[in-house]
Amino acid sequence: MSAIGIVEAKDLRLTPPEGGWRLERGGTLPEIVVRYELVGTPEPSGANVVFICHALTGDAHVVGYRPGEKPGQDKASGWWEGMIGPGLGIDTDRFCVLCANILGGCAGTTGPSSVNPETGQPYASAFPEITVGDMVEVHRALVRQLGFRRIAAVVGGSFGGMQAMEWAIRHPQDMDKCVLVATAEKLNTQALAFDIVARQAIIQDPNWRHGEYYGGARPIAGLANARRLAHITYLSQSGMDRKFGRAKQAEWVERKGQDFHRQMRQDFKTYYQIESYLEYQGQKFVRRFDANSYLQITRALDAYNPEETFGSLEAAVRQIQSKLLMVSLSGDWLFPPETSAPFVRACLTEHKDISYCHLRAPAGHDAFLTHIEQLKVVIRSFLTATDVRDPATLKREEVAAFRPFVRHVPEGARVLDIGCGDGTLLKQVAVSQRAWCVGLERNLEKVVEALHAGVNVLMLDIDRHLREVPAHLFDVAIISHTIQVLNRPDEMMKQLLRVAGWALLAFPNFGYIGMRSQLFFLGRMPRTRQFPYDWYDTPNIHNCTIKDFYAFSRAFGLKATLLSCRSASLLGKILIALGLKNLGADAVIVRLTNGDQQEGSKDGL
Repeated sequence: MSAIGIVEAKDLRLTPPEGGWRLERGGTLPEIVVRYELVGTPEPSGANVVFICHALTGDAHVVGYRPGEKPGQDKASGWWEGMIGPGLGIDTDRFCVLCANILGGCAGTTGPSSVNPETGQPYASAFPEITVGDMVEVHRALVRQLGFRRIAAVVGGSFGGMQAMEWAIRHPQDMDKCVLVATAEKLNTQALAFDIVARQAIIQDPNWRHGEYYGGARPIAGLANARRLAHITYLSQSGMDRKFGRAKQAEWVERKGQDFHRQMRQDFKTYYQIESYLEYQGQKFVRRFDANSYLQITRALDAYNPEETFGSLEAAVRQIQSKLLMVSLSGDWLFPPETSAPFVRACLTEHKDISYCHLRAPAGHDAFLTHIEQLKVVIRSFLTATDVRDPATLKREEVAAFRPFVRHVPEGARVLDIGCGDGTLLKQVAVSQRAWCVGLERNLEKVVEALHAGVNVLMLDIDRHLREVPAHLFDVAIISHTIQVLNRPDEMMKQLLRVAGWALLAFPNFGYIGMRSQLFFLGRMPRTRQFPYDWYDTPNIHNCTIKDFYAFSRAFGLKATLLSCRSASLLGKILIALGLKNLGADAVIVRLTNGDQQEGSKDGL
């Protein structure tokens, strides 16, 4: 049951510029009406407004009940139920949600089935070609006409993500944040191919008649086939296997008469549940959607590519000013995770504030609508994040703990934190050193905490994905108590100084006297305050001493400089003072650079 209640759609006739609405491909519309829904109370400036860009065949009814539906009896009909509401991913106790139908659609906003005021007839084939940019301009005009100047965020999934991306590029001053879910800056070739076949299914339907079918038979068969084909791309193979497999519809096989089975064979139909499911999806779709709208929108989808407009993807993202969050889904083969990489890399290259999450979603592309438990937590953390540069959000004890580390980071540096955890260290670097910071972290819970801390965090497997970070992008790479938990620290080191000028490492010293004495006297793997793990559950899979690290660095032609070492015990502090650092220190901070000579290799270790 939705907590939102009934949401009524409203129509707004946009105030046109002189000469009508000129579109990017050269066409003109004399007027544009936009249907939208608003949930919550907006601030006069729009500072708490989150605009939702809907996907390919969606509409403005993003959450709640339509008029005539009964809360408590009917199921809420909003297409993103569970994401929007009090305390949810987009918290309506904090934000006002605005969603509108896109230009060219068939759910209230001007499209091919709308009446052309100049002829009194539906536009049909006379409706001009539209682009994603045109859709964004219409939605922006709506926002402006409602009185909002700068809104909290624009959020979009799938084709809606492309609209949100274009908005952030085209009008960077309009929003504080932008969320892009299960999308990319362009379709891959396979997705293009599916759209091409889908459009052919429509235009080859004899009832299409070049779009002039209003008032007569509609191209239902073609549109239904287009939807069936598209729906396959919204699922995943594993998801379809789990849901349907090769199961047959037993009631059809057992209960229908011989005439029915004969007709099934003549029509080359099967009894498989997946065929019935696709048939249902096709028939449901044609009751609510228009074929001409489908043709127009998919053509705009296929053509979207900001790289063509700006000459390069880097030039396109250079325009962006908002903080960005991009989310990919594991089972999505319409926008597979690798299609997110170019946009993320381009944003990093241009030093934009971008975060990236990769969520496990075996159900496929539509999981961003249907399996949202992780997604709503990620989006909520991002939208409600604290200001990364606000000193008031730092805890005093954390500042004291990290001060010896942070002071080694140059002011204004570009910093990469490998294994950033909850972002506490990175946030302090951003505050104290006014640095542009990005963290890498593979644990989703820690990523969520880092997002809420306001830092840029990329959810990547450090052992595998560090090589995908652009070269020479950072001034310094931070590795704080992470190197010992990596599977292949040697491989990581090969990439480390490729992406950063030098590295600042903090790691536990397993040569510490407390560790040695427990092993010597007790004969068991040690447990201390610094290392509170049993041998079988420790995350430290590579137990390294200071001497080990120096030998390791020399082997790779690197230069290690010991910056500081510490001990929690009085004995350890005495040993450090005597120069026996490998024996006395329980943790160290080291500067690592490229170099032929090893600095400090005879430093009383």
